[in-house]
Amino acid sequence: MIRVSVEGMSCEHCVRSVQEALESLEGIASVSVSLEDGAALVEGQVSDDAIRAVLEEEEYVVPAIVRS
Repeated sequence: MIRVSVEGMSCEHCVRSVQEALESLEGIASVSVSLEDGAALVEGQVSDDAIRAVLEEEEYVVPAIVRS
């Protein structure tokens, strides 16, 4: 499981944008995005750099990526 902190989400449209951006990455098995937590939970084989790049392309800030 990968927990991605996402800054800049303010509404359900943002949640959908983050979810769709992450789901577009190759190697993603599932994505769950929480506006309340300001984070996405990702399952799959994907690099931190790929996660950060796709979200920054959508103009979100990724202060932390934690793998467990």
